[in-house]
Parts: sequence; C-alpha cells; structure tokens
Amino acid sequence: MEWSWQRIPAEYVVKNVRLCRNGKLGKRKSFLHVRKGNIESLGVGEPTVEGLPALDAGGLVCAPGFIDTHVQFREPGEEEKETIATGCRAAAAGGFTGVVTMPNTTPAIDNAGMVRYVIDRARESGLCYVYAAGAISHERKGEAMCEYADMISAGAVAFTDADAPVDSGGLMSNALKYTRVLGVPVLTHAEDRTIVGRGVMHGGYWSARLGLAGMARAGEDAAVFRDIELARSTGGHLHVCHVSTKGAVEIIRRAKAEGVHVTAEATPHHFSLDHSKCRDFGTNFKTNPPLREQDDINAIAEALADGTIDCIATNHSPHTDTDKEHQFDQAPFGVVGLETALGVGITHLVKSGVMDLGQLIACMTSQPARALNLPGGTLEEGVKADFTLFDPDHEWTVTTDSLQGRSRNSSYIGEKLTGKVVATFMRGRLTWHQEL
Repeated sequence: MEWSWQRIPAEYVVKNVRLCRNGKLGKRKSFLHVRKGNIESLGVGEPTVEGLPALDAGGLVCAPGFIDTHVQFREPGEEEKETIATGCRAAAAGGFTGVVTMPNTTPAIDNAGMVRYVIDRARESGLCYVYAAGAISHERKGEAMCEYADMISAGAVAFTDADAPVDSGGLMSNALKYTRVLGVPVLTHAEDRTIVGRGVMHGGYWSARLGLAGMARAGEDAAVFRDIELARSTGGHLHVCHVSTKGAVEIIRRAKAEGVHVTAEATPHHFSLDHSKCRDFGTNFKTNPPLREQDDINAIAEALADGTIDCIATNHSPHTDTDKEHQFDQAPFGVVGLETALGVGITHLVKSGVMDLGQLIACMTSQPARALNLPGGTLEEGVKADFTLFDPDHEWTVTTDSLQGRSRNSSYIGEKLTGKVVATFMRGRLTWHQEL
C-alpha cells in the first residue's frame, strides 16, 4: 500500500532503515513494524508482514526518540520566550520524544499543582513527553524544602533549583536524604557564587581582553566537589547538570570509581565552542556555565566517550531578541539547542573520531533515560513506537528558519552541521517531518 505523510495509519512498516540500538549502528537494511502505537516487531531484511502501508526510508538511520534531561520551556510566566507547545515543536524537530523541563518558571514548579499543569499542557500539544523536575526549595529561594512526595505523586521525576544554585549545604544534604528514600535524583547547577561572583563569561584570556568579569573554573569545581561529598554521605543520587570544566570531569570520574551514586550531563555547546566566540560580544554565546577553553572541551568529549559523563543535554534556554540585544554584561545567560543537538554531536564528536555514531545516539537515548530513570530510549518489541529517522551525512547550514521554537538565540546560526532529522514519531504518530 502507498505511504502518505499526511495520513499516518494505525499500523504500518518502516523499511530500508539502519537500526541504531543499544549503542550499535546496524550495517544491514532493516525494518520496523508499528501497530497501535507500539513496536510490533523489528528485524533485518524485508518486513515479515505484507499488505501494510510501507514507508521506504531509503537507508536513513532509525534510532529511539531522543531524550533531553535539561530544557527550559518558560511556561508559565515567560510565554513570550517559549511555551510548552512551541518547546515541544522544537524538540520534535530535533528528533526528541522526551524532555525534562526545569522548574525556573513564574511561579516556580514547586508544588503538585504546578507539576500537573506542566504535564497537562504537554499532553495537549501531543508532540513530546514532558517530564517535570520540581524545585528543591520553595520559590527556588534556597531556604525551605518543598513537598517532594506530593510532587512525585503528581508526576515529578527529579528535583532541582535549576539556575539558582543551592548555596546551603544543609539544604542540599537534606534534599539528597529525602529523595534517596523516594527514589529520584537531585539535579545540581554546580556553581559556588562566592567564587563566581558577578562573572558573565569564562575567566581567562578573553574576559581580560574584553574587560568583562570572569567566572573561574574553580566556582564549578568546588560546587561539584561539595555536592558529590554530600551524595557520598547521604547515599542520594546526584545528577550534575551541564558539566563544563576539566576539573569537574575528574572529580566526577573519581567519585564514580569510588561508588558514589552520581550521573552527569554535558551540552553540545560545551563540547564544541570555546570562550573566543565571545570576542565580538555576541550574546548568543553567553551561557551559564560559560563557554570554556579547548582543554575543557577535550575533557568533556573524552568523558562522554568513556562514560564519565552519561549523556548529552541541550540546556535549551530560549530568550527573545530584545533580551539578547542588551550589552553583553546585561544580557541574560542561555541559548537554544534542541534542533541542532544531533548535528553538533555528529559534526564535533563523530566526524572528529571521538566516538562512533552508535555511541552518540546512546548518549541521546538510552543513557539519559537510565541516568534519570525515565521510560524510553530503546527500540524493542513491545515498547512504545517512539523513534527518529535521520540522515547522518546530510550537510546543512543553521538559519533562524531552522529553529521551530519561539526564540532564535542559537550559538550556531550560520554554521554548517552534518546530520539532520527527517522525521520523528511518538507512539507511532508523526510529530515532525522535513524533506531534505
């Protein structure tokens, strides 16, 4: 039967694909049989069933739907930057079927009602699973703990104060104790504000030359060390967000070897861009943590390859053009990254020989799912049909039109990347399609 992108049936086959499963990319052409939102069967060669609509993928790679452990969708409170619906559209365009959204909204996601609001709004969009991370502290002020059990009952999968570092070691220790009993992780934005101060970019050559306040590596290293020691003493699960320094990598590596329950993520911009990008005061390179130096980039890439850092997360942080048009030291931190994550990964990790394509896809699927105990990230018979079709060799140039969210603050505008998503499916339904 003839395939139509406009009308996806309840049962169909995808043939002539290369399956990417369990960190390995298959070399032989294979198929996927989808029935009522689940994977009915998959295998090598031609489909084992006949008479169904068939999508001939023409040799594209078929991978599990990507999972991002760190996005900021701004709703409620800053819908001019992003909404849950527009964020889900950007996620689908990037091949993602699941994301964990941070609680730095207005009001904060610090109670069960707010958790339910986020999940319900995502369900309305129908484009992506949105897992809510609840706040560690009331209003993210770093003072009083929230009601973790209530938020978990409402659907929260983790706890973090997002971009508001938890300064109180006592509060972080208590959070790790309680969440250990509840079986969920604490996500840390590792930043010692007594060291970082009012810095706006990495503290180094370029901050000195530009006359901008620098953010020392030690501010991240010290915070990672403290939180890992608290995880060690409490037995809690600590997840270190957006690792950016070689020192933090070594601290995490040592802690894992010693049996501490710690996982970690790194962003595409932290393994591909350095602080020299800020030399023209471009605010689309202003992030927190900041872009570091080549030694840090190399350490992060190697840590992703050897498993010290578990997964890739975008830290998708939308801002309006007006926000980003301020002077560098006044502009907000943050860049978007959902639509470019695959391309940056292939361009800077696979093509450079740091890892193979199967390893990269594992860093975006099974490993983030495992790190935060999320469903998905696999292609197996009987699981939900959440998958992505992409061309790993397609070269494209990032433009503002490439971005499907509400904001355009990408660090890669004008850059040529390799690897592009063609289609994304969630529970067997098409959520994104683009002809190359």
